[in-house]
Amino acid sequence: MCLAIPGQIVDAETIDGNRVGRVRFGGITRQAFLDFVPEAQPGDYVIVHVGFAISKVDEEEARQTYAYLAQAGLLDEEEFAP
Repeated sequence: MCLAIPGQIVDAETIDGNRVGRVRFGGITRQAFLDFVPEAQPGDYVIVHVGFAISKVDEEEARQTYAYLAQAGLLDEEEFAP
């Protein structure tokens, strides 16, 4: 099973011709490629799958996704609250 997680873009830059950014997933920050969502900017929420942001989502949808994951016992809701 693969899982795509919402995260908030902290910053973005171009490295070797690729648009990449630091994306915060609650208390965890990871690098993700942003080329598939050129309209996404720092502060926006994106769905990240295997290191690639694949779509932009609003904050409410991100919160709801975190709530579903917490309800399923897959994460600590407080740690990952946007």
